[in-house]
Amino acid sequence: MRQRPFKQVDVFTDQPYLGNPLAVVLDGEGLTTEAMQQFTNWTNLSEATFLLPPTEAGAAAGADYRVRIFCPGRELPFAGHPTLGSCHAWLQAGGRPRTPGRVVQECGVGLVTLRQDGERLAFAAPPLLRSGPLDEADVALIARGLGVERGDILAHAWCHNGPNWRGVMLASAEQVLALRPDAAVLGALDIGVVGPRGKVGVIGAHGSHGTPGNQGASATSVDDDGDGVAFEVRAFFPGNNGLAEDPVTGSLNAGLAQWLIGAQLAPTKYIAAQGTALGRAGRVHVEQEGDTIWVGGGSVTCVDGQVLL
Repeated sequence: MRQRPFKQVDVFTDQPYLGNPLAVVLDGEGLTTEAMQQFTNWTNLSEATFLLPPTEAGAAAGADYRVRIFCPGRELPFAGHPTLGSCHAWLQAGGRPRTPGRVVQECGVGLVTLRQDGERLAFAAPPLLRSGPLDEADVALIARGLGVERGDILAHAWCHNGPNWRGVMLASAEQVLALRPDAAVLGALDIGVVGPRGKVGVIGAHGSHGTPGNQGASATSVDDDGDGVAFEVRAFFPGNNGLAEDPVTGSLNAGLAQWLIGAQLAPTKYIAAQGTALGRAGRVHVEQEGDTIWVGGGSVTCVDGQVLL
């Protein structure tokens, strides 16, 4: 064991302690997978990351660094807030990207590109591993687990991009915030719920022949609520003690953006709020440029020092 540089970063916020915290070990060389997992479990955070030099193949492809991402109990091929937080920590520690304004991260899903937009970072949403509408049995189960009527789910889709997210859309942010999910019903699923903060224009049902990934509704407009936020998002997933809620979730928001923009349920540029129900104020900035959807937000270093590993 030795002292290694360490940062704890709050992600998707410009204000400390209002986003989603991440533990970042800036020198992961020589650590076993077991040691990384044990440390992650000890932090009691949703994720911890370990920075490493890129592999030979990654370096040849332009990677600036490699990251291994862990949550309690398992390693993840990709996750959004660890991607942003790790890049923030790497840059703050003196990392210099090969291409100014662009950082290339190597991780379990391959290479992920990040762009610098002032103090804010954004990652290019990786391709969905599974998309399209959910099975009706899944939708009925999710409705029951969320405590809403089946008809309250206006649209639904797979948003699987590493984490196995299932996305559903409700009519309003208020309905999303009022949810009290049943862990006994939803405990084995990764569920993302989204609802408009302002008004959503919904036109007639299209049934199974509607917009791809959207059975039953399409949006003619989405207005923000006056502070620039268009949607409220909540994320539920299996935790160590039953169903858990994530404060702010990059991978989910990436998958939701690909679904909602592709189905014309959201504009090509918007801000989503997440964490409100947990007393957080996460803000996720989404923007489509060409075929790429960028998912970004602020990051703040709250702890900076050394860790014995």
